[in-house]
Amino acid sequence: MTITLDLSRRSNALPGKKRLTGLSVPALKAELEAMGLEPKPASMRARQLRRWIHHFGVTDFAAMTDIAKDLRAQLAEKFELDRPDIADHQVSRDGTQKWLTRYAPGIEGESVYIPDVGKAGALCVSSQVGCTLNCTFCHTGTQALVRNLTAQEIVQQVIIARDALAEWPSSNEDRRLTNIVFMGMGEPLYNLDNVAEAIDTISDGDGISIGRRRITVSTAGVAPKIPELGARTGAMLAISLHATNDDLRNELVPLNRKYDIKTLFDAIRAYPDLGNSKRVTFEYVMLKGVNDTLAEARDLVKLLKGVPSKINLIPFNPWPGSPYECSDWETIEAFAEVLNRAGYASPIRTPRGRDILAACGQLRSESVKVRASELRKQRLATEGSEAQG
Repeated sequence: MTITLDLSRRSNALPGKKRLTGLSVPALKAELEAMGLEPKPASMRARQLRRWIHHFGVTDFAAMTDIAKDLRAQLAEKFELDRPDIADHQVSRDGTQKWLTRYAPGIEGESVYIPDVGKAGALCVSSQVGCTLNCTFCHTGTQALVRNLTAQEIVQQVIIARDALAEWPSSNEDRRLTNIVFMGMGEPLYNLDNVAEAIDTISDGDGISIGRRRITVSTAGVAPKIPELGARTGAMLAISLHATNDDLRNELVPLNRKYDIKTLFDAIRAYPDLGNSKRVTFEYVMLKGVNDTLAEARDLVKLLKGVPSKINLIPFNPWPGSPYECSDWETIEAFAEVLNRAGYASPIRTPRGRDILAACGQLRSESVKVRASELRKQRLATEGSEAQG
């Protein structure tokens, strides 16, 4: 079966209760101080809460056995540990999973778990609901920006995935979620404060414990913020490039009109600690007859000179109404061969989750995409046609 839908989980949060799941240690400490705890005990209790919530994944204060019963009771009266609503959960035939998380009415963000990526599996998280960039090959870019996601909401995407994968506690040596990529909805560098705080929480060794070298942040090229991202987070950098000259990149990635390729690469070279162990990943979507010639491959080699790099070649993932086609496979392989001969790792990314619109560039909010009921109808119709054939 191509698509599995699970709409059963709904938040049980009571009105007036604040959710602690996904909060950073400083934010937890602030909540405890607001309850009346003095700073020193509030700091200690915040660290305990962090471990129970983000290391063990508990959803009940009663499980926090090293916290006094009276304090647990006070916490349960004021706070809750539930997850946000999951409006839609789909599973691809290839094992990719996609969640549509509803944070508030009209505020929905998508995240995608991709197995067999990175050390074991990667979660693609969103930093905004919608996007302002209008990249012409990207489905998400056709949806207007609704708002930034908070650091807590970003972390909650990781927690939801770990729930589904049964990966509590964090010390599980055989975990399937090992990498985080900020490559979902939105431009992370337009929400850098929340992204940086979320990375602090995700990488906390006493909590979720996914190291900063396993966290990658992708930007379309917000040049002034790129060195700051490195200084504040220590994360790996990815650049959504897709063209080797300003004329074409202006068309594909309109942000290039503000920060051209030279400005972008000046900022990339200023990213802290670049080297063979910390290379920049350049994402290059392969668009038939647009950016896929061997001459453009050679231009890409010249452009990357002096930058420790790897290139992810991404076969274009179609979406309803998209104006592009994917390059032929032979063309993609020939393009990769030029890069390989020049000494650059240039894997061709295997499309994952296309059948549930979970592949690169396909994410879009439930409020503007095909409803789950329509997907079921389409699936059944397709299966019926195949059976008749």
